[in-house]
Amino acid sequence: MNDTLDVLAVPAFNDNYLWLVHDGHHAAVVDPGDAQPVLAALQAHGLTLTAILLTHHHGDHIGGVPELLQHYPVPVFGPRSDGIEAVTQPLGDGDTITVPGIGMRLTVLDVPGHTKGHIAYFRNVGPPWLFCGDTLFAGGCGRLFEGTPAQMAASLDKLAALPPGTKVFCAHEYTLSNLRFALAVEPENDALHARMADEAAKRERGVPTVPSTIALERATNPFLRYREQRIARSLHDAGKLDAGAPPVAVFAALREWKNHF
Repeated sequence: MNDTLDVLAVPAFNDNYLWLVHDGHHAAVVDPGDAQPVLAALQAHGLTLTAILLTHHHGDHIGGVPELLQHYPVPVFGPRSDGIEAVTQPLGDGDTITVPGIGMRLTVLDVPGHTKGHIAYFRNVGPPWLFCGDTLFAGGCGRLFEGTPAQMAASLDKLAALPPGTKVFCAHEYTLSNLRFALAVEPENDALHARMADEAAKRERGVPTVPSTIALERATNPFLRYREQRIARSLHDAGKLDAGAPPVAVFAALREWKNHF
């Protein structure tokens, strides 16, 4: 167990975060969509890359892998069933790994929905951390490009059941737009109003709004709260859901509303 690890947010593209987990000497990178900012961060902090971790096959999460491998021929961990050619260590639900170089122990969770083969990495030895790609966002969730509402709802339920103090390292800075939608769904949620003020202040200072925590998401993220009666009522009042609809239908209507919000 290594309690000396730190996580750096490496901004990329318009709103991506590439996560660099390091012990001051060695580092693993999660979802390197672009090699250049990763290489710059490694150089700036005097770090050597020892592993690449991937959550799903989209280009803004894997695009930098070939160039990184030219500089650092390291193992590439990733989903077994998401069609990523670069993966050398294919993983699926329940697998456990120790990340080379930094000794971080992770458990793999299958979280289909955004893509069919999407996985997340949960650190449950030491401070609990979750690297969840585009499944769970701060205040929201990923679009359903390949999976079904039932799959995504089950994936988010799985993540919501993690320890409340788990830090959630998602891959995009979508928080303010997600919270604007959440407030439309749950305008009477006091915790949500407080979070919106906190996160808006962070963005004004140029500070990332992530990581969040599972506890915060459970209190403010409508996609973890779709079983709450007032969310179903809000959807019904907006003409987007029939009365008495089952929870998966509530989730599907919620995601559809967000798609067009």
